[in-house]
Amino acid sequence: MENLSTTESLILGALVLLVLFWMGPGVKASLERSKNAETDWKAVLLPLGFVVLFVLFLIAMV
Repeated sequence: MENLSTTESLILGALVLLVLFWMGPGVKASLERSKNAETDWKAVLLPLGFVVLFVLFLIAMV
């Protein structure tokens, strides 16, 4: 793969900055809402446990 030219690097950097400034207020508001939300660890751990069990099942089947 070839290296990017200087113009391509500048355009890519400008696009990254534009996306960061565009999404910044939304991310800040989401972080504020998540601080005030109640925690529900069962909603995370239950699907994660099923995924782990499924992966172990797939490994055992080989």
